[in-house]
Amino acid sequence: MEKFDGSDYKPERDDERLDKQIDRVKKVCSSGVPMTLSMIATLSGDPEASVSAQLRHLRKEKHGSHIVDKIHLSHGLYLYKVTLNDRSNAST
Repeated sequence: MEKFDGSDYKPERDDERLDKQIDRVKKVCSSGVPMTLSMIATLSGDPEASVSAQLRHLRKEKHGSHIVDKIHLSHGLYLYKVTLNDRSNAST
C-alpha cells in the first residue's frame, strides 16, 4: 500500500520528502492549539497547500487516524485543531 495519494505521486521520488513534511506538521500541531493554515505553514516551514494536504493525511488510518477539527472563523478562514490519538507515538 502506498503511503500517500495524488495523481503525480511517485513513492520512490516523494516518500522521503512527504514523510518529513507530515512529521513537521504533526509536531507543530501536537500541542492541540487551534491554528490557521498560515500559522502552521510558518511554524513548519511548509507551503499552506502542503500543510492542508498533510492535515488530510493525518485523518487517515495509515497515518494514525488523528482527529483534525476544522473551526470556521470567517470569510473562508479556519482554525485547525489536531488531537493525536493513542497511537500518536507510532510512525506516520
